[in-house]
Amino acid sequence: MTRFVQIQEAFGIALANLRAAKLRSALTLLGIILSTTTLIAVMAVIHGMDVYVAEKIADLGANGFTVVRFAFIGDWDPKKFLELLRKNPELRPDEYEFIRQRATLLKEIGMSASTRGDVTYGNQRLEDVRVIGATANFNVINSVQVESGRYLSEGDVHGRRMVAFIGADLRDQFFEGLDPVGKTIHINGKPYEVIGVAKRLGSVFGQSQDSFVHIPLYAFFKEFTSRRWLSFNCMAVSRERFQDAMDEVRALLRAYRRLPPQREDNFMMFTSDSIMGAWDRLTGAIAATAMAVVSVFMVVGGVVIMNIMLAVVTERTQEIGIRKSLGARRSDILWQFLIESAVLAGAGGLIGVLLAWAVAIAVRHLTPIPMVLPMYSVVLGVGLSAAVGLFFGIYPARQAARLDPIEALRAEK
Repeated sequence: MTRFVQIQEAFGIALANLRAAKLRSALTLLGIILSTTTLIAVMAVIHGMDVYVAEKIADLGANGFTVVRFAFIGDWDPKKFLELLRKNPELRPDEYEFIRQRATLLKEIGMSASTRGDVTYGNQRLEDVRVIGATANFNVINSVQVESGRYLSEGDVHGRRMVAFIGADLRDQFFEGLDPVGKTIHINGKPYEVIGVAKRLGSVFGQSQDSFVHIPLYAFFKEFTSRRWLSFNCMAVSRERFQDAMDEVRALLRAYRRLPPQREDNFMMFTSDSIMGAWDRLTGAIAATAMAVVSVFMVVGGVVIMNIMLAVVTERTQEIGIRKSLGARRSDILWQFLIESAVLAGAGGLIGVLLAWAVAIAVRHLTPIPMVLPMYSVVLGVGLSAAVGLFFGIYPARQAARLDPIEALRAEK
């Protein structure tokens, strides 16, 4: 009998035993099913969130970076916040002009500030709208696309014109069935002429990203001076010169602020990579916690499988004796029970995969959490459960292989 035929026969026996004792098999596999479902569900959430964060939150472009007064990318520390608030001065327009005129490795540099305000049109009102004061190249740096009309121009910015570029939520709320361009909206009671509408961005974690209005930066300064919080939005000339461009901007701002070499920066710079790095650290902690839970389930499931396989060996003692008397070797018996144990656990893993897939579909449709089931998680889930079956099946298989054929034949059913 070839090894392939032995393996095929062992698979057939294992599947037949699963079908013959459905309830016992289900109870035996419960730990494996729960652990595999948990593992794959967590991996699906993390993978989906990775893609989501990269596309929606960390999308500064391959060559983009931002200079801010300070930012927390990771753990929130109230003490550090107060320290940075005291140590780091606000960015200023004159610093922006200094960098813009001297930087040689930037394709674009813009300036922006934001606050929250109420926007009205006629008798309709939208509250807590994000109001962004921006330079004319803000849309290029941040990949804001124009659906109709136009974006802010240099003349709008430096002329402090009362014009506005609105998000899709404002268009839907105020101008359903109408062309917004040329209409007048009011931001905190001040009139602004709509010059363009942005393409829809969608939502992040259920929060709409289309409730915004962009106005010329210097008009923003005039209306919201007391709530100014500037940032410099930069785009390097190429990906290859990205780090050089960041170093150049850092050196220019330090020089303008006359910071000595031994002093730390009193400003911060962040990129998509820094956001993704913080996110990876967070998801790494989540994954480690999930793996600890999964390990407990796997061990419990493995112990249950080992106990069931020991019971199976006892039930089939006479069968083992007959097979040995007909010439079956110890290795043949060993492989038969090992494969049965692996198939038993692998079936639990497969059920766990199907449950995780169903959970992913339900969560995607019922919540804003993006779950994406990567193929490697399916392979890992089934493979890990089969490996657990093999590991915990070694002892029962060895017990079966060591049975004396004469004593086995004498065993009572």
